Order: sequence, then structure tokens, then C-alpha cells
Amino acid sequence: MPVVLDASAVLCLLFSEPGADKVAAHLGEASISVVNYSEVLAKLVDRGLDAEEAIADLAELDMVVVAVDQRIAEEAARLRSLTRTAGLSLGDRFCLGLARHLAAPVLTTDRAWKDIAAASKVTVELVR
Repeated sequence: MPVVLDASAVLCLLFSEPGADKVAAHLGEASISVVNYSEVLAKLVDRGLDAEEAIADLAELDMVVVAVDQRIAEEAARLRSLTRTAGLSLGDRFCLGLARHLAAPVLTTDRAWKDIAAASKVTVELVR
């Protein structure tokens, strides 16, 4: 079953945090928005990796990086009023927008997403 990965889920996997096994089980059927992909790269650079090394590390993961188009941007915008009170970011909305677009569940470590899951019409699976 295809899934969409939030940046937090990919970082959980890369840092071998609790829940990493749940994320790893979905590789091969996982997608990530290019926005969230960039978030992961930025976090890796913040932790001291060279950008090229970070890109190479992510290339080893079996996931599809999905370009953002107008439809996904519009889905993210539709989620703004719903997600504002939960404190979700632009990247979070793009992740949810991609999940809505693909009609796929999303994997995250962010518990706040459970609060808006039903209203956003996205199945949210917490990995920890």
C-alpha cells in the first residue's frame, strides 16, 4: 500500500529513533514531497553533513520524491485554516496535500497531526 512520508518520519528512520522500523517497512512504496525532501536535507546539513553527502544518503532510500505542482499547492492551501491552530507548518501542509492528492496515508512522528486527521480527510499513522 503506498504511503506518504513526512520529514519527521524520514528523520526518525535516518537517526534510528523509535519507530524507524515502521518507516523502513514502507520503503519501496513510499513517496515524499519535494518540499519535505528539502526539509530532511536541511536537517541533515544542520547536523553537520555536507549537502552532497546528505543527498547521497537520501538517494539510498527507496522512496519517490514527488514534485509539487499547482494541484498539490492548492491542496496545501485548502488545509491552512484547518492546520493553523494545530501549529502545522507549510511543509506539513504540503505533506498532507500530497497524501490527499494520492489518496494515501501519511506516516509522521508529529502527534498534532492526529488532531486534524479526520477533518483533513487524511489517514495519519504515527510511527511512535
